Amino acid sequence: MIGIMCAMREELEPILEKVKIEKEIDYARNRYYIAKYKDLDLVLAYSKIGKVNAATTATILIEKFGAKKILFSGVAGAIDSDLKIGDLIIATKTCQHDVDLTVFGYEPGFIPESKVFFECDEKLNNIAKNVAKKLGIKLKEGIIASGDQFIHSKERKEWIAKTFKASAIEMEGGAVGCVTWTLGVPFFMLRSISDSAEEGAGVDFDEFLEESSKISAEFLIEMLNEIVNEKMS
Repeated sequence: MIGIMCAMREELEPILEKVKIEKEIDYARNRYYIAKYKDLDLVLAYSKIGKVNAATTATILIEKFGAKKILFSGVAGAIDSDLKIGDLIIATKTCQHDVDLTVFGYEPGFIPESKVFFECDEKLNNIAKNVAKKLGIKLKEGIIASGDQFIHSKERKEWIAKTFKASAIEMEGGAVGCVTWTLGVPFFMLRSISDSAEEGAGVDFDEFLEESSKISAEFLIEMLNEIVNEKMS
């Protein structure tokens, strides 16, 4: 079983259009879709925005529905000035930029008995790179930082870039990374850039959310095709 999750309905709907939904299950104030794509068994959900919602949904996908890997698709804001709206980035690592226990001598993003960075699955990232190569698509990889804030301040973006060496920001991946690390489940995160590194990114986000979501969803479906092909070979 492969778990596929997004943060928002707008991000998940383009994926649902490409799979065969067999059952819809309402659980824990959310809806989970049991589906097939070719011979792959899938469970899909959108978590709603934010780290707590994302952690809850990822845990349910794994513990209740038996997901053996988690694929996260959606949109993110650029920090790296090389990233433009519509560009695709996969996470090498995720982190939580809004965790601050520095008053106790810890580095930003660190929680005791945990760690700052959560590595994404190398095998799944390699599948994404192969898909990008086949399609002739530019695919960036880098650290993606998460926090329960929509970051539109240039100064704050520069601080996150400097502190965590992050290329993009969003509001869920760091929490999902923590869950999958804790439970020992491979994690992959793909983001399409919906707003730029400049100040006032909220204007970009509203305008480009739908199109960026489709770009991310279409790429994820191509990854499923690659996974199917690997199973058959």
